[in-house]
Amino acid sequence: MISLSNAVLIRGPQTLLDHTNLVIQRGHKIGIIGRNGSGKSSLFACLRGELPLEEGELQLPEKLRIASMRQEILDTQRKALEFVIDGDNAYRELERQLSDAESNHDDAAIARIHSELDALDAYSVTTRARQLLSGLGFGVEQFELPVSAFSGGWRIRLNLAAALMCPSDLLMLDEPTNHLDLEATLWLEGWLARYQGTLLIISHDRDFLDRVIDGVVSFENHRLVYYRGNFSAYEVQRAERLALQQAMYEKQQRRRAEIEDFVRRFRYKATKARQAQSRLKVLKRMEEIAAAHVDSPFHFRFPQPLQQPEFLLTLDKLAIGFDRVLVSDINLSVRSTTRIGLLGVNGCGKSTLLKVLGGMLLPLGGEINRARGLRVGYFAQHQVDVLNLQTSPLAQLQLLRPQQREQDIRDYLGGFDFQGNRVLEPVINFSGGEKARLALAIVCWQQPNLLLMDEPTNHLDLEMRHALTVALQEFSGAVIIVSHDRHLLNNTVDEFYLIRDGKCKLFDGDLSDYEKMLLTAVNVAEMPRQADVADTRPEDKKQRRQQAAVKREQLAPQRRKLQQLEKMLTDLGREVAQINDLLADGDLYEAGRKIELNRLLQRQGEVIRQLAQTEESWLQASEELEQLLQDSR
Repeated sequence: MISLSNAVLIRGPQTLLDHTNLVIQRGHKIGIIGRNGSGKSSLFACLRGELPLEEGELQLPEKLRIASMRQEILDTQRKALEFVIDGDNAYRELERQLSDAESNHDDAAIARIHSELDALDAYSVTTRARQLLSGLGFGVEQFELPVSAFSGGWRIRLNLAAALMCPSDLLMLDEPTNHLDLEATLWLEGWLARYQGTLLIISHDRDFLDRVIDGVVSFENHRLVYYRGNFSAYEVQRAERLALQQAMYEKQQRRRAEIEDFVRRFRYKATKARQAQSRLKVLKRMEEIAAAHVDSPFHFRFPQPLQQPEFLLTLDKLAIGFDRVLVSDINLSVRSTTRIGLLGVNGCGKSTLLKVLGGMLLPLGGEINRARGLRVGYFAQHQVDVLNLQTSPLAQLQLLRPQQREQDIRDYLGGFDFQGNRVLEPVINFSGGEKARLALAIVCWQQPNLLLMDEPTNHLDLEMRHALTVALQEFSGAVIIVSHDRHLLNNTVDEFYLIRDGKCKLFDGDLSDYEKMLLTAVNVAEMPRQADVADTRPEDKKQRRQQAAVKREQLAPQRRKLQQLEKMLTDLGREVAQINDLLADGDLYEAGRKIELNRLLQRQGEVIRQLAQTEESWLQASEELEQLLQDSR
């Protein structure tokens, strides 16, 4: 058991914890959450004995083995495999002792050390290190490369592997998924599910937390508040606590109404049964947990685009890459309502495609037709590095739109939590998270009608990620996103494109389907290959074609029914929008137009009832089709 009693923790001039208490039971897996700068990493330093309490008491079990993920990026010639093995301090110490004993010909010490090595399962240490490296995405040919040969993100992965390598009773991980792709994140989720010790994890990836933790410790007003369950359970419990305050309750209701409006707008644009059904579920979930974030300091909107052409971009046999072609034959039309999430392993070409679409990189072949009114907002991790560090946020936004009133700019920056004189300070004094927020604010300020976003949530805490998700929901332009934040993708895009084997194709499914595909690929790769000679015979191929034709014929009526319902949803949704436009006319409410007003209101009620009934039929038909598909497999 770990306990803090009446703890006061101070870092520099800032009080992080003020007479707070906390108990963490052995074997629990806890997510540590709070805004950037609230003290999460300092709490880890305190538990490691690196930062003392000003007051109060910290109690840890005797002989507690602690493993922690190093945050600094080392530049060393140590080989990657050896660097990871170094994470097992006990093994390295016994290895050193064994070398000394052998040099001194101390047979008794040699026998004792070999016994201790055997107890540590030390003879599998190289195998375990190789498994960790493979799981985190390193190729076998990289195991012998020096640490200095890797980029910063890959060195962080090595730090993570070294922490996992260390035998521990308490494992503390600080943002372990920041530089992981989805494949590595899924592998890590599985590894942590099998971990037997106590886990404390700082992460801004809510889907990752949901799958790993069984409790949440939240920094709130310099206190540590414990919530039972995963992150989703925390949001529900926190919403209930905040609802006890009348002002918070009223704010919750307003936010809930905004989310409900977004859900309604999406319902009438359903295009693919399974993905649309999944999307409705996550949007309803977004509606339910909105109340937990009403006290967030972040709330911003993307300004309305200056122009909104119907077609923004058309790609015709586009080829992209650098020295060689990475992806070819890309055909895609980007409309003003397009919302795409790009999927694929690291290095497949997702970021390269965004750079080509944004004009930062020339294509290697094919054509890009851009609309005359196209205005691109491009956000990537490197945008933080090109900020003018010597000027203030206010000055940088004034430069982009000189005609804008200073108070309007201050109000806008306030939504990104740049308050008071903070908007006048030079950016050089800002933290990494603040710089990321400012870079995002600058992109939004340019009033784009096409947003290209490459890992926009890096360096953003949970509350800012939530605010970005809400802002993207409300954005009226087109969006193409590359992100490993599954919650962001689930709540902001309508379709996915998969880049694989040098091609970019529409992915027929949702993120859950993509995860299953990745996990299946890993399992297949680990299975021994067996030649299936019978499968290649002509009669077997003919039989499979006949079976496929029968399945198609069985499913055809249900597919037609679903298509008819989707068309009805679209038509009814369009009529609702037209009626709402007419009802927005103030002249309609004059005494002489009372009959016309009543007729419109009556028709509005009829259409809304038809919409509800049709949507219910569509959901039922979707479930029936899904069941037929499962039965036919």
